[in-house]
Amino acid sequence: MNSQSKQFNILSLASRLDRIGITMLRFGVAIIFLWIGALKFVPYEADSITPFVANSPFMSFFYAHPAEYHAHLTHEGQLDPVQRAWQVANHTYTFATGLGVVEITIGLLVLSYLFSNKLGLIGSVLAFLTPIVTLSFLITTPEAWVPNLGDANYGFPYLSGAGRLVLKDVLMLAGAVVMISDSARRILDEEAS
Repeated sequence: MNSQSKQFNILSLASRLDRIGITMLRFGVAIIFLWIGALKFVPYEADSITPFVANSPFMSFFYAHPAEYHAHLTHEGQLDPVQRAWQVANHTYTFATGLGVVEITIGLLVLSYLFSNKLGLIGSVLAFLTPIVTLSFLITTPEAWVPNLGDANYGFPYLSGAGRLVLKDVLMLAGAVVMISDSARRILDEEAS
């Protein structure tokens, strides 16, 4: 076998990777929604989304005292009973539990393409809408940017850890578009046969 023939075989194989890629994408998106959704039932994860929710014009109404969140933040793994009591009174955990249920539902709907193309499409659309909300946090949440603590590099475009985490949802958004397209194609093929 000559080198051109080998190259053709490799490229031919690579050209079909989209078939397993879409399946891998669906499972990857589902894992993210299921895992992060399940973590919303744990106080440390609920605490960590407090700045995003408190600053969001679309979600802050879920909290009893969104403007007071700065004084009640904790670090992952830190147990502070006073701050935990404030988070309970703020409805932080109630909101996070509801959000967790929504995220787990989206993850299950994304996986449902295995037996229902229409449910898979619904999951894909919801997986598309979710990052739009999440990406809005880059505009509404001051903690998404490196604060001015003396270094010359702060504010836009210097993303903090929270901002970098949010920015990754651009990939979720793009992946959801591919999943929507695949689900729509499957539904059309199903109806044509």
